[in-house]
Amino acid sequence: MQHEAHTHHDHTGHEGHAGHENHAEHQGHHEHHGHHQADGKVSWAMAAKATLHCLTGCAIGEILGMVIGTALGWGNMQTMILAIILAFFFGYALTLRGILSAGVDFKTAFKVALAADTLSIAVMEIIDNGIIALWPGAMDAHLDEPFFWIVLAIALAAAFVITTPVNKWMIGRGKGHAVVHQYHH
Repeated sequence: MQHEAHTHHDHTGHEGHAGHENHAEHQGHHEHHGHHQADGKVSWAMAAKATLHCLTGCAIGEILGMVIGTALGWGNMQTMILAIILAFFFGYALTLRGILSAGVDFKTAFKVALAADTLSIAVMEIIDNGIIALWPGAMDAHLDEPFFWIVLAIALAAAFVITTPVNKWMIGRGKGHAVVHQYHH
């Protein structure tokens, strides 16, 4: 991450300036941009935000995949495979959108999205699809049944809770969404 160099001037005696007393606050501002505390630890808020970002793409892809699979009369396995493929697609697409809007070329943006999201999306997909597959009756529930949406919400919530520590660990090592963050300035 790059920050512009800052020149510190003596503002003692100047109206409205507090001298260097606010330096710690200024430093805290830069640490906030990196989402690292002074000791290098990643905040849970940063990890949760990264996880929610991935979860959004996953949820869009999964629901769309289930709607398409159901509309086409596909079986559970084919529908689940389509939903997983679309979950990865939309998860990557949301990240790509942000990186490309920062002016990064597509090839670089694609590599960053793969590095940032692959593990996060994979963990989410294993958790939420595993819950749906193992929950009695969930695979046979229809989109127009509240039971389907309740189980899906529980599965996605569980995926969020389990994936957040994974993202925290990755960001703390400069991986995952830590890589994406440098393009969002």
